[in-house]
Amino acid sequence: MSSPSTELTRRMAVYEQFHQISRWGDTFNVNNSPNTGSSTILQMDARLENKADYTSCEHIEPSRSDQETNKPSDKIQRRLAQNREAARKSRLRKKAYVQQLESSRLKLGQLEQELERARQQGIYISSASDTGYFGLSGTVNSGITAFEMEYGHWVEEQNKQICELRSALQAHITDIELRILVESGLNHYSNLFRMKADAAKADVFYLISGIWRTSAERFFHWIGGFRPSELLNVVMSHIEPLTDQQHLEVYNLQQSSQQAEDALSQGIDKLQQNLALSVAADLSSGNYRAQMAAAMDKLEALEGFVNQADHLRLQTLQQMARILTTRQAARGLLALGEYFHRLRALSSLWAARPREPA
Repeated sequence: MSSPSTELTRRMAVYEQFHQISRWGDTFNVNNSPNTGSSTILQMDARLENKADYTSCEHIEPSRSDQETNKPSDKIQRRLAQNREAARKSRLRKKAYVQQLESSRLKLGQLEQELERARQQGIYISSASDTGYFGLSGTVNSGITAFEMEYGHWVEEQNKQICELRSALQAHITDIELRILVESGLNHYSNLFRMKADAAKADVFYLISGIWRTSAERFFHWIGGFRPSELLNVVMSHIEPLTDQQHLEVYNLQQSSQQAEDALSQGIDKLQQNLALSVAADLSSGNYRAQMAAAMDKLEALEGFVNQADHLRLQTLQQMARILTTRQAARGLLALGEYFHRLRALSSLWAARPREPA
């Protein structure tokens, strides 16, 4: 049997353990009370939800406002489309206007060149009964006007070909490439003779007079152009050295060209004599219609003489190119082009020479 003190000590120990457990329970109840922990958690959740809602509204509301602002109505869209179409048409009109101005500028430049050429060469004034380039009635021969413009372009193109031939010969290009330039030069002269044939139909007197050429060129004028024998004399010194066979063929070409020139010159002289006799017949008679009709018939042969002379010129050029090598033919065409270019330059110098006052 235990003593009273031992029993008391045991009871105090049990009490202290029970009391300690009670304090732990109070502490647990305080920490997990619905009035404190739960309410605090709910309040924090509410705050977080409100903040999230507020934040989402801040991000969403401006986006909707921007979409409503940037989304135009159908009326505004139509107006914008109309403005774009009007701007496009305005750009097209501006482009067409600029192109028209450029075309007008080029035409004006061509007219200025033609006027300058007319000042240097003089203007062809026909008689009252003539319907030439400019008649007293003020009519213009469109065929002659077209020829003068084409001839001006032909001279410009010839100057370009001269530069190309000179550069090609200096660069020592292949014979195949050089042959292309030679063929181009021959075709260029062929185009000139075609233009002259059309001009002869419009006014053969204008063409045969040589007024479309410069003054120095007219000094060597023969039946509407240059003499073929003159061509050969110009190029001979520039195509050396020649083989014996080439010398023989060139000599034969010179002889045949000279004979053809003499035949055409005699034909022109005969035509002049016959024309003079027709016009001078029965000068005392008041009725000369028959004489004029006969003279008109004879003048129709004049166009044929011009065409035959141009045919002789073209044949001489082509036969010379066949006799010579490609490089010799290129040097010959270059020399011929330089020759005519210098004649035109001489005419300009002569026209611009200082003159003593009368």
